[in-house]
Amino acid sequence: MDRYAVIGHPVAHSKSPLIHQAFARATGQHMSYELLPAPLDGFLATAQRFAAEGGRGLNVTVPFKLEAYAMAKERSARAEEAQACNTLAWRDDHWYADNTDGVGLMRDLTHNLHETLAGRDVLVLGAGGAARGILGPLLAKMPRSVVLVNRTEPRAAELAASFAEHGPVAAMSSAQLNGRRFHVVINATSIGINGDVPENLWPEHPFAVGGLAYDLVYADVPTPFLRWASQRSAERTADGLGMLIEQAAESFVLWRGVRPETSPVFAMLRPQA
Repeated sequence: MDRYAVIGHPVAHSKSPLIHQAFARATGQHMSYELLPAPLDGFLATAQRFAAEGGRGLNVTVPFKLEAYAMAKERSARAEEAQACNTLAWRDDHWYADNTDGVGLMRDLTHNLHETLAGRDVLVLGAGGAARGILGPLLAKMPRSVVLVNRTEPRAAELAASFAEHGPVAAMSSAQLNGRRFHVVINATSIGINGDVPENLWPEHPFAVGGLAYDLVYADVPTPFLRWASQRSAERTADGLGMLIEQAAESFVLWRGVRPETSPVFAMLRPQA
């Protein structure tokens, strides 16, 4: 039986085993999928041991996406663009790196949430690895503008400059955002995961009419960012569960050559939706 796993620190909370086991049942694939915890200083050894024991692929979660990218001897164009890896596939004698985060988010936004991105204004909060992983696929949807805002402004400026050739992306300070309205606001930071959003961190009313607030984090209850957004005129909100499922489907295609249906898995994990 082919073995796959999600590797991270921590990893016990991950829904990836439930998702991939459901995909395997639905598509008739003979495979297993497990949790693979790794110590903070032991990613490379853990991944190589898994391959030596017959492992065929890994989903990579925090904090190892940059290490996974550096380790791989072969990389997809979208992994190169993101400079990070969330999916590894074993090919003969080496790891192949891919990044399915951005395409997973775009599919959730456009297919599941029926959001139009072409010609729209998008605000991305954050300029770290999560933001980098989604910018290429986002700009490929031809929005009118993409604005990055980050607590460390030079980091946002650097990220915007690195993607400038892909489309209309710019970095701004929070003060510069006052009065601007966006159709989609994406939280690509970890702010709010363990508490409320700090006051005056982001613009008071950033949402255009019909605006969507999207949090890359997923949770069983509304995240602090989504509560913040609901209080500031966001008409629709969504967390990252759909992105998680859709990026997992992209990984499954890479590994098994078959695309699973995602809607039954979404219904399984969030039956009230």
